[in-house]
Amino acid sequence: MNDNAALAVEVKGLTVQFGDFKAVDDVTFSVSAGEVFGFLGANGAGKTTTIRVLCGLLEPTAGEVRVAGVGFDQGEHLIKSKVGYMSQRFTLYNDLTVEENLDFTASLRKMDPKLYHSRRKELFDLISFDRPIQSKVSDLPGGVKQHVSLASSLLHDPDIVFLDEPTAGVTPAARARFWALIRKIADQGKTVFVTTHYMDEAEQCGRIALMRTGKLIALDTPANLKRSTFPMPMFEFDPKGEIRFEELAELKKEPAFIFFEPYGLRFHASIRDHAEWERVKGRFEESFNIHRIDPTLEDVFIQSIEGQSK
Repeated sequence: MNDNAALAVEVKGLTVQFGDFKAVDDVTFSVSAGEVFGFLGANGAGKTTTIRVLCGLLEPTAGEVRVAGVGFDQGEHLIKSKVGYMSQRFTLYNDLTVEENLDFTASLRKMDPKLYHSRRKELFDLISFDRPIQSKVSDLPGGVKQHVSLASSLLHDPDIVFLDEPTAGVTPAARARFWALIRKIADQGKTVFVTTHYMDEAEQCGRIALMRTGKLIALDTPANLKRSTFPMPMFEFDPKGEIRFEELAELKKEPAFIFFEPYGLRFHASIRDHAEWERVKGRFEESFNIHRIDPTLEDVFIQSIEGQSK
């Protein structure tokens, strides 16, 4: 599998089993160098277990994995040297300063002091860090903490950085700034492997893998996933009045739709076929203002990940 130098991550038949439970079940995919790769799924889908394997923290039960050309046959320590990891739980120590946190990370990575200080300056420039380096992490705003955490994960200059819900709990403005950093990192040639529950963030990934109950159920660009999940037209239904729960249950059973789900105060629906829709749409126009829309990744997530197909 390692004959293609353009691949940063290569996974073939990956299975991780705990007793009788398969957390990851025969998963195969690859990620190109410099790609921003989204990894989506509900809680318990197998995302974190897969990432633990790719970071060299968990040996697979079966299958082959190579990260930056390195496999478990060469030792998990070499894999760990190729990757950076940023957890959804803030990974820096709040009672230490920014400098102390990065010093500690550098010592764990056994970095040469001269290289460390050069790399630290480079990363401070990348994240536009303009606060005193002696600032306690606990005193930093959430968005700045995330930036420092990202710098820590990149300190040893890894080929691949794994970001596990990196913007959880920060403001929309801070999320936008963080994704600007992700694009900068990718432009530098690094591979970014990111999990997120924010669909607007997933839209910014080059490709997205969808996991459900340990299996990879789809892998494509955001645009292609929308087209393949909803090949027929989608409409937004804006209620003209209040919709009772009983009415919603009936709408979800309507044979004309393959998908009918709440979307804020409105509903998104994808039709089964044009002829059936033309036959029944007059009835729905009595209760809804209806107009055609493009499907969203949230629609894809509900239909594919949560398995709410009809």
